[in-house]
Amino acid sequence: MQSPLLHFSKSFVSSPFPYLGFHNTLLLPSIYNLRRSNTVSDRRIIANSNGNSRPGNKPKSNLKGNKDNVWSVDNEIAEKEKRKSKPKGGSRRRRRGKRLGRGRIGRVLVSRTMLIEIETILQTQEPVIKPNWRTFASSVSGIWKGVGAVFSPITAEMEPLEIGKKNENLYDCYTLSKIEALPCSSTSSEIQRKINWVTLNPHGEFFQNVESEEEVLVDQSGLESLLPKFESFNLKASDVMEEDSMEDEPGLVYFEDGSYSRGPVTIPVGEVSESNYYLTPTFKFEQCLVKGCHKRLRVVHTIEFASGGADIQIMRVGVYEEQWVSPSNYEDQSNNDAPLELKPFSQRKRTQPSELTGSWKVFEVSATPIYRVEEDLIEFTDETIPYVYLCTEALKRRNLPETSVSFGEEEMVDMQDVSVMWLPGGVTAFVDVKKDGVLCVGVGWYSDEGINLVMERDYGLDGNLIEVRSKSEVKRRWTEEPK
Repeated sequence: MQSPLLHFSKSFVSSPFPYLGFHNTLLLPSIYNLRRSNTVSDRRIIANSNGNSRPGNKPKSNLKGNKDNVWSVDNEIAEKEKRKSKPKGGSRRRRRGKRLGRGRIGRVLVSRTMLIEIETILQTQEPVIKPNWRTFASSVSGIWKGVGAVFSPITAEMEPLEIGKKNENLYDCYTLSKIEALPCSSTSSEIQRKINWVTLNPHGEFFQNVESEEEVLVDQSGLESLLPKFESFNLKASDVMEEDSMEDEPGLVYFEDGSYSRGPVTIPVGEVSESNYYLTPTFKFEQCLVKGCHKRLRVVHTIEFASGGADIQIMRVGVYEEQWVSPSNYEDQSNNDAPLELKPFSQRKRTQPSELTGSWKVFEVSATPIYRVEEDLIEFTDETIPYVYLCTEALKRRNLPETSVSFGEEEMVDMQDVSVMWLPGGVTAFVDVKKDGVLCVGVGWYSDEGINLVMERDYGLDGNLIEVRSKSEVKRRWTEEPK
């Protein structure tokens, strides 16, 4: 079994800014393209797909010198509209875009960003102490067992991870991670990570393959027998999915419970020289949420920035949920053979937008980088960029988007309406360009206990990181206003 990991080519725009991220990335052919420019009024969203969904085949290479987007879905639909005659009874037409919104049994897979309004400020912003690196390294270290899957950036449906020996698509994976903090100097340490994996499940996502709600309500005990158990594989001898290291680097914002947000400090924006129009910087944005210290969720967005940052293509969304098993130096202990409590993502239901509506008590910790500015130029050094940490608490209300087109059955949804992916296991992933041009990359993790964890990264029009936010949201369940 060969791991479908592609190494980054040295296709980065020449820049004095450091580009951060992992050395490996899994690129799938489905691409979700957001048009982002310095003038907010010119912003548009385009969906691209090369029509080849097999992960074993390489996507076609497209020259990006031509300013016209020949792969635009809008262009294709406009061409089809020209060939069609006018419909009878009037000139009414559907909105252009890709058929999205609901799954086979009416579940929402993608939508616009939900509307959030502040009801009451419970605590104004106050400074907090920067998290300690050694405490973070201790929290994140250990042996972790987990499950993983990848999803289409366009439709949010599960995509194959690999082609099996029988030429079948495999949609789920089991992972075994060994993370340990090793000293790299007298005052600092380096976190090293090695992830082994195996792929499985040729059936796809169960809850999207059934035809009706009645089939979902049947006894699900037979589901577990469809897939082999975690314990039936020798993960230690399996393929290596990823092997990398992490230091107290400028683009990493971490917290003492082991949660973190990792990505570039700056993304390339500005004019592109005709001599290097084909260069396409690609970054990984990895964000980790921790629940109860022993379970965590990692969501990895692989995003390509082309045309000087004007074209933002979401190339892959990978989701991994893991549970802590033992310290890293105890990997041979018997408790590592304990059964994995996590179900594969193909056997989980998706959280729906209605479950996140209503009032929430939100505790938020934000980290704002402080840049050194000289002669209107922001300078970066190899040293860690200082962050200012602030906390606040408020009552907020989350509402459905103003337009219901994203949730209407059999509606044609414009790609401007697609910001949030509703994934199995209470996971939400979103990449959104706000009205002021700020790019937000975020993830959420909702549980039935009424707790929603959120991590977000914001980038300004100049391409610099503005802020990282970690939120703990508790759903307000009382019916009367508190006194």
